[in-house]
Amino acid sequence: MSIRIGIYGYGNLGRGVESAVRAAPDMELAAVFTRRAPDSVAIRTEGVPVLAAADAKNWTDRIDVLILCGGSATDLPRQTPEMAKYFHVIDSFDTHACIPEHFAAVDRAARASGHTAVISVGWDPGLFSLNRLLASSVLPDGQDYTFWGKGVSQGHSDAVRRIAGVKDARQYTIPVPAALDAVRAGENPSLTVRQKHTRECFVVAEEGADRERIEREIKSMPHYFDEYDTTVHFITEEEMRRDHSGLPHGGQVIRSGRTGWNGENRHLIEFSLKLDSNPEFTGSVLTAYARAAFRLGQEGQSGAKTVFDIAPAYLSPLDGDTLRHTML
Repeated sequence: MSIRIGIYGYGNLGRGVESAVRAAPDMELAAVFTRRAPDSVAIRTEGVPVLAAADAKNWTDRIDVLILCGGSATDLPRQTPEMAKYFHVIDSFDTHACIPEHFAAVDRAARASGHTAVISVGWDPGLFSLNRLLASSVLPDGQDYTFWGKGVSQGHSDAVRRIAGVKDARQYTIPVPAALDAVRAGENPSLTVRQKHTRECFVVAEEGADRERIEREIKSMPHYFDEYDTTVHFITEEEMRRDHSGLPHGGQVIRSGRTGWNGENRHLIEFSLKLDSNPEFTGSVLTAYARAAFRLGQEGQSGAKTVFDIAPAYLSPLDGDTLRHTML
């Protein structure tokens, strides 16, 4: 039996999920839901309907898991609790400071409806979160460091595009080389967020827009830019297409720690990613956790979950015996 997947929102992330579902041996795409005019949206999977977002709740008997592909700034805080009333759901909510609040809202809705809702799935939060937990558990005498980039942040770019007068935007997160070198050398520096990363924004402004206001709003945006040194460049649409059409990203989670009776031995745990396509990779993580949500739902579990709550075996299409023979 194939797991029937619905995609809610068909931007870069939605297209990444579509590609991941196609590659999954135990899944099929059932429908795509969009806030745009459905007949204006062309997807790549033949024979799959594109429907208005408002129609999603009418598909409860034809979709096993709904993957939400909206932005964290304004979409997911509203969409995930709402859709959890009707489906098992997955989202990629990535505003770290607001995850507890989002979890509580989604948990209430999912428990009331008897559905499983997995939030904040991706590579950070997501895979990086798991590695922080594992490394800190193994090396309790140590310190965690997370570096992102250089790459395009989908969530931060989306947040900039929501500013009045912005036609398009890309935001690059860039590690500070000296900070990364100090961590890898085992120096265990105490670093502020400003000392670890810089942010660089490339913005296409609408004609006549107040660029000084746009730059101020970007640099003062809470949770996104206000704690970082941020550079804003205004460019043309042609320059955006020519120089910033790709969506690469990546980063490292590093745990620097000590063992021994007197902490005499040093250790470094590092997990790194280098991604040609941030949305395609994130879509692949979402799709793996959709498999887990389906299985948890089959077991009768309900409520909100994070990557911390789900055993890795639930992510794989392989059965336990095969996993033990081939990967353990």
